[in-house]
Amino acid sequence: MTTLARERAQRPSRTPRRRRLTGLLVLACLVLLVCLASVAVSAKAIPLDHVWHALIAPTGTEDDVVIRSLRIPRTVLGLLAGAALGLAGALMQGHTRNPLADPGLLGVNAGAAFLVVVGIYVFGVSSLSGYVWFAFAGALGASVAVFALGAVGRRGGATPVTLAVAGAAVSALLFGLTSAVILTDVRTLDAYRFWNVGSLAGREPAIAGQVAPFLLAGALIALATAPALNALSLGDDVARSLGHSVRRTRVLGVAAITLLAGSATAACGPIAFLGLIVPHVVRSFTGPDHRWLLPASALSGAVLLLTADVVGRVVARPGELQVGIVLALLGAPFFIALVRRRKLAQL
Repeated sequence: MTTLARERAQRPSRTPRRRRLTGLLVLACLVLLVCLASVAVSAKAIPLDHVWHALIAPTGTEDDVVIRSLRIPRTVLGLLAGAALGLAGALMQGHTRNPLADPGLLGVNAGAAFLVVVGIYVFGVSSLSGYVWFAFAGALGASVAVFALGAVGRRGGATPVTLAVAGAAVSALLFGLTSAVILTDVRTLDAYRFWNVGSLAGREPAIAGQVAPFLLAGALIALATAPALNALSLGDDVARSLGHSVRRTRVLGVAAITLLAGSATAACGPIAFLGLIVPHVVRSFTGPDHRWLLPASALSGAVLLLTADVVGRVVARPGELQVGIVLALLGAPFFIALVRRRKLAQL
C-alpha cells in the first residue's frame, strides 16, 4: 500500500477523533468564559480588572466582598449542578435508549420535592442547607423504588421500558402526595415554592461543599461505565456476548444518575430541559460514543446553566429571573426545533 493510500485509509478514523478533541477544547474554553461572565456580570457590573484584583489580591473593598462571598460560590454551584445535570441526562438517554428521556424519568424531581415538603411540614426545616439532605434522600429513595418496580418479575432486571413505566407511576404518586400536603398548609407552600422554582440565587456557600462528594462519586461511576454503556446501546444480548453484565451496568447507571441529578436538584431545586437538551447538542461532534459524549455533556451542561443564570440577571435588572425560568423559556422552543429537525419523534 502506498503512503497516500495509507493516509486515506487512516483519515476516517482520525477525523472524528480530531473533531471530538476540538469540540471538548471549545467547550472547556466556553466554561472559562461563562465563569468569568458569571463573576463579572450581574445587576451591578464589575470591571474585569476589579474581578482580577478580587481573585488575586483582595483588600476588602465592596467589589471584593461581592465577588468572593456571593458570586464565586454561586458560579461554583452552577458549574457543579450544570455538569451533573448534563451528565445525568446523557446517562439517562443511554440507559433507556430513549432520545426524549431526562433524569426526571427516574422520579428524581418528584422524590426530592416530596421529602422537601415533608421536611418543612413535619420537621419544620426552614433553611436551604436543611432542604439539601431531605431532597437528596427523596431523590435516592424514588430512584431505588423505580428501579425495584421496574425489575419486578424480570429475571434479567429492569429494562428501559419498565424503568420508564415505573418512573411515570412513582412520579405521579409522589407529585400527588406533594400537592396534597402543600394545599393543606400555607406555610409549607410558601417555603416550598421558593425551592421549587430552580435557582442558583440565595444558596449558601456551604451547599456546594455538601453536594460535591456525591457529584464526584456519580461522575466517576458514570465515566467508568462508559464502555459498557456503548455495548448496552447495541442491545442487551449483544452486550452480554461482549462480556458485559447488563444488570450491573444498569444498577451502576441508576446509581450514577441518582447521585448526579439528586445532588443537583437538592442544591438548586428542579431544573428542567438541561438534561434533555445537552446530549443532543454534543452528539453533533461526539457521535454516540459515550466515552466522549459523557464528558462533553458535563462541560456543555455547565456552560448552559451558567449562561442561563447570567441572562436571568441581565434581562430583569435590577432584579433577576431564576435560572429554572430562563431555561424553561429558552429550552422549550429549542427542543421543539430540535425534535422537528432530527425527527426524534419518529424514533
